[in-house]
Amino acid sequence: MKILIKTFLIVWAIGMLQSCIVSEKPNIDFFANSKQDFKGAKFMSVNVPMFLAKSYIKKALREEGESEETIKLVKKASKIKVLTVTNGNQDMLNDYAQYLSDNHYEDWATIKHDGDNINIRVKQNGDLIKNMLLTVASKNKELVFVDVKGNFTTEDISKMINSVSYK
Repeated sequence: MKILIKTFLIVWAIGMLQSCIVSEKPNIDFFANSKQDFKGAKFMSVNVPMFLAKSYIKKALREEGESEETIKLVKKASKIKVLTVTNGNQDMLNDYAQYLSDNHYEDWATIKHDGDNINIRVKQNGDLIKNMLLTVASKNKELVFVDVKGNFTTEDISKMINSVSYK
């Protein structure tokens, strides 16, 4: 009986940690389901299991001196996907932006800093935000896409932005 329980726990652990595996296949819908040729772009994706990541993220934020508002926002996240693209281009970003507009994502903010562009888009239902997408485009053709799913309110994000901006 003990062998059966140990075997079950090992299989269960492997199944749960499977999403931690880094893949060269895109994990964001637009890129994974696209019929386009991305002309030499190289993808690296990671699905972050939140039951493992939350405690590490909260600890790191506290050590960095981040506000409690930021930490509360992390607690409300239910899934995070990260996709990095090497040799990306502006056409790829334009097609992605069009895809998001067609799928009812709202453009909330665009931040330009030292030649890098950071874009924040959200999909919301009333005051509830179910999905937040961050896009970072650097001047050296590297792109980072972060897909955060959870149950956030506009007030949660506003508090977090205000707490960061007054530092």
